[in-house]
Amino acid sequence: MNEKYELVKEWFHKAEHDIGIVELALQNDVVFTDVICYHCQQAVEKYLKGCLITLGIDYKRTHDLSYLLELLIDHTQIEPEYFDFADILSSYAIEIRYPDDWYEPTKSEAKEAYRIAKSFKLLSEDIIRAKTVNSEPAK
Repeated sequence: MNEKYELVKEWFHKAEHDIGIVELALQNDVVFTDVICYHCQQAVEKYLKGCLITLGIDYKRTHDLSYLLELLIDHTQIEPEYFDFADILSSYAIEIRYPDDWYEPTKSEAKEAYRIAKSFKLLSEDIIRAKTVNSEPAK
């Protein structure tokens, strides 16, 4: 198996763990909304990095989802709403984790973060699928 493929698979696998823990929390009415939102951001970050690797795009180490999307935009169609979604989720990467800038998202915000994360999952799957289809040799 190709090394790049394995790395992408690992990024998506870890993203699925983030999504899985969010789903468990939401299904069980867990009130740790800051953690739910953080894991939604983490999942999206991992999905986007998997897409960048698939497309052969180098990126710097960052939690900035808008930056990751900017790198993708020259290689694939990204609807403008994803940049708005990225801004929402990016605030959960750093600020929400530390007590000096502490903020407790509402349950509604946590559910919205999950919806956004799921939309990025679908976007990422579409990007990977398109790259795979376009990379197949002609028959």
